Amino acid sequence: MFSKATEYALRATIYIAQKSTEEKKVSIDEISKAIDSPQSFTAKILQALTKDNRVVSSVRGPNGGFFLTGKAKKLPVRSVLQAMGEDEVLEKCVLGLKQCSEVQPCPMHAQYKSIKQQLIKLFVTKTIGQLAADIKEGAVFINNIKR
Repeated sequence: MFSKATEYALRATIYIAQKSTEEKKVSIDEISKAIDSPQSFTAKILQALTKDNRVVSSVRGPNGGFFLTGKAKKLPVRSVLQAMGEDEVLEKCVLGLKQCSEVQPCPMHAQYKSIKQQLIKLFVTKTIGQLAADIKEGAVFINNIKR
């Protein structure tokens, strides 16, 4: 559904929300290992997420790293999609047709309409902090490394 970059961005943001505080930052090396992503690719993703401190914040230097503020943890998950420029994916036709609409529907339009509404609701109502809390409880995970 999303690009690989956005998948990693979602994982990285959730991981940072789970492991960091404004006093305790996480390194790019730790993040890339935790989300099973190449470090250089992770760096590009974090660059997009930290632009204007929209989602992730960072501090340079020996005690630097990445963290989420309390305010950022309250952001909806959709904020990550917006930072990665993929927010429109939730609104698009499932078959990728530009002309798909209620008036001119694609073959999957009627069935996908309610699914799309549920996806949008999920990404708007679920916060980054809620997902991080779910991981802390151990019920879910964010990497492909077998336990």
